[in-house]
Amino acid sequence: MTSRLEALKGRFTQIKRPSRDAASDTAPVEKTVKEIIANVRKRGDAAVRDYTLAFDKADVTNFEISEEDKQKAVVDLDPQTREDTEFAIANVRRFAEAQLKTILPLEIESLPGLHLGHRVIPIEIVGCYVPGGRYPLLSAPVMTIVPAKVAGCDQVIACLPPNAHPAMIAGCHLAGADRIFRVGGAQAIAAMAYGTETIPAVDKIVGPGNAFVNEAKRQVFGQVGIDQLAGPSEIFIVADETGNAATIASDLLAQAEHDVRTRVGLVTTDRKLAEDVLKEVERQLKDLPTAPVAGAAWKDYGEITTVEDEDAMIAYSDYIATEHLQVHTRDPQATANKLRNYGSLFIGELASVVYSDKCCGTNHTLPTMAAARYTGGLWVGSYVKIATHQWLDERGVAEVAPAAVRQSATEKLEGHRRAAALRLSPKQPASVG
Repeated sequence: MTSRLEALKGRFTQIKRPSRDAASDTAPVEKTVKEIIANVRKRGDAAVRDYTLAFDKADVTNFEISEEDKQKAVVDLDPQTREDTEFAIANVRRFAEAQLKTILPLEIESLPGLHLGHRVIPIEIVGCYVPGGRYPLLSAPVMTIVPAKVAGCDQVIACLPPNAHPAMIAGCHLAGADRIFRVGGAQAIAAMAYGTETIPAVDKIVGPGNAFVNEAKRQVFGQVGIDQLAGPSEIFIVADETGNAATIASDLLAQAEHDVRTRVGLVTTDRKLAEDVLKEVERQLKDLPTAPVAGAAWKDYGEITTVEDEDAMIAYSDYIATEHLQVHTRDPQATANKLRNYGSLFIGELASVVYSDKCCGTNHTLPTMAAARYTGGLWVGSYVKIATHQWLDERGVAEVAPAAVRQSATEKLEGHRRAAALRLSPKQPASVG
């Protein structure tokens, strides 16, 4: 038992335990991905083509989607679907623009003659991985591409599996992708990291994917930046006796239908609510069309935990550090202010994860596997660098050089000492102190 759980010992009871561990259930893929990356680096497009045929059963001659095909995908899009996609794009853009305004350049005169600052610099080339997945997730390209365009990246490319729904191509185009490629899986990550004859090397790769995509991102990190290593999706709900069992069950199953490895859970101070939710989930599964997926996720990874009081509920939730966290309490704003570890927070019964997943404006690319203890999700700030600078006049040199000279001498770094002393005026001895 970890130290975090030790502090909660005796303060919680699991009404339903997960029978499996999503983090350790991923089949070993490290060796396969390593071979894919090495082969793509060596053989470029030829290797990508071979893997696309082997894994996606698609014989792709031209990886890049033409302007004509992009336009056709948009024209063929159902009018209501296009309207809804553009609604989501507008909301995500509006929020990203507001966020970007909070990231400001800085210039200060820290000491007389010592000027320090930073610039906000967009990343030059970004690669957005757009998953094909079990369903055509039309919001996926919106979440990764739109913030990159708002940030001012010079070039945004998108890679999506060759068999992805045509609406996904339309989504990439409407969101603003400069170039779109029919390449999925680990081979897409390798191609974007190292470049091929067709696909340009990028500076950072963002976007979720399956275990192979995740492992590929882990292996190329360093060669390129990545947003995060995303595991199976997660949702937890914290609730007191005011929680509505039917609503809670519905929200848990909505997330569970993403994947059979989705982790879903309820943490509540009320035993009756816990038992009611357990019954309600089983009832709703009976007529849910996606029950084969959602039911499997609930069976293997579903959790219901009761705690003795709100403090224990907050502590347990912060221990879980879930991707999506909903708050269903009497005073949800007050409860929300006490929570600190989550990917995105949904305050009050009316704030469903589904709204953020699709179109309300916050980004749905979020940390999983307790990574919310140390990071937030994808946002416009993920696409810029904060790069510092400094400049000094003679007054600034007089302020900092003596200390730099002394410290360099203490560290026996004579080259450092000389460089620091060189800029001192003749009136100030180089061997200060």
